[in-house]
Amino acid sequence: MSSYPRRLLTAAVLAVLTMSAAACASDKPSPSATAAPAASTGTADKGTGAQSKFFVQADYDAQMAMRQAQPTGSPDQPWEQSIDPQPVSTAKYKKAGPYHLCFSNAAVNNPWRQVGWKTMQAEVGLHKEIGRFTALDAEGKDDKQISDIAELQGKGCDVLIVSPNTTATLTPAVSGACPKVPVIVFDRGVQTDCPVTFIKPIGGYAFGATAAEFLIDKVPSGGKILALRILPGVDVLETRWSAAKVAFDKSDLDVVGVEFTDGDAAKTKSIVSDYIQRHGKIDGVWMDAGATAVAAVEAFEDAGVPVPPINGEDQQDFLKKWSDAKLTAIAPTYPTYQWRTPVIAALKILKGEEVPKVWNLPQPTITQENLPTYLKPGMPPLHYALCGCENLPGYPEKWGGTA
Repeated sequence: MSSYPRRLLTAAVLAVLTMSAAACASDKPSPSATAAPAASTGTADKGTGAQSKFFVQADYDAQMAMRQAQPTGSPDQPWEQSIDPQPVSTAKYKKAGPYHLCFSNAAVNNPWRQVGWKTMQAEVGLHKEIGRFTALDAEGKDDKQISDIAELQGKGCDVLIVSPNTTATLTPAVSGACPKVPVIVFDRGVQTDCPVTFIKPIGGYAFGATAAEFLIDKVPSGGKILALRILPGVDVLETRWSAAKVAFDKSDLDVVGVEFTDGDAAKTKSIVSDYIQRHGKIDGVWMDAGATAVAAVEAFEDAGVPVPPINGEDQQDFLKKWSDAKLTAIAPTYPTYQWRTPVIAALKILKGEEVPKVWNLPQPTITQENLPTYLKPGMPPLHYALCGCENLPGYPEKWGGTA
């Protein structure tokens, strides 16, 4: 397997399952794509367990470097920006409009995907040269998406956009479509470089490291850290934890627990309460996804103890809790604005314009300083601040908000 498809698998932009900002694929990587053991990180295990099989040093290093890179393009349109773009020619796909864009969607089974889907539809509405937009929802089922991709190839699509339900299982379907129609993959990767472009934010390693480094900075030496994860074997969550493990193993903090919450608020609250009782004090909480961050905060409040430094995501309920309770917090993000980019990329390809082979989008972090920018009054609790939808027709009502 070449390094390019391995990078697509291990750094694939997978949205987190269930109630998280991203619904992730759960394919395990093939043997050639599995990571070296923990020793490859140069750190010892300090209660964090063995390093994930999903860890790939080269991908980790690349994402750490991208966090400091300056994207090309306008900061006002981050969904069009790109980090270290390597452009490819699309001249062979140039044709006259109007265009028929087709989309095979993994699912709309969580708030992150629902926000993204609304954003994508609004982006399509901006372009008069799009004469037809056909979308099929796989409902989180691999077999249905394989069938959907086959069906779309018979509908006269000028471009096929795919958000794969899982990585390895959908690879043959995507590979089979590439010779027949220009393919764009986003959000989750596949194990082939045949798509014209693969669109993703920086990735899971960047998310996990950002949150861990915040705790290392804010928690006193020797402080007790509780790490909350959703599920094992989900690649973007594994890479988030992989990067956090590297940081914690180099630090002088004590990771007293690594627990799986299944993305369930009640279970999250119960786990945190148990650790407070067991250890007397928890000094920091790291989370691989922020959908249940409010539940974790409430466990400390119910116990009558201060809420320690914690990370969440850009979901509005957490941002509001952060602001109201004056938490010490940070929110790495997995921007929902990435749902605009495939539509833009499709039009570039059909007009014969160059696009990046791997379109790395910026992945902002919400901090205390910029929190007011992302806290959106009138938006529902499960709305994601980095939707990039504020300038789209129908905002905020189409996203469940009030003007």
